[in-house]
Amino acid sequence: MAEKLHVNPIACAGHGLCAELLPELISLDEWGYPILAGQPVPPALARQARRAVTDCPALALRLAPAPGRAGRDGAAPRRHVQGTQKEYRGSADRS
Repeated sequence: MAEKLHVNPIACAGHGLCAELLPELISLDEWGYPILAGQPVPPALARQARRAVTDCPALALRLAPAPGRAGRDGAAPRRHVQGTQKEYRGSADRS
């Protein structure tokens, strides 16, 4: 499953360690705060991304599942739960 990096801008203190550990996906702005690439983490960089998350001194970086292609129309797949629909019986069915 592809994952995507997210930063909590309120928690981030601008240490810049994340950009040192993962320069392929994270750059720093003029004040030292991270700018994320906005793309899912490629499998080849997954290990470095996990390290950047765990080594963040402010714990402001996290990995979350990237939104994937659910179906052809882009809608999330629907899960059918058996027994959730009640049968409707009109008055003609009652005897």
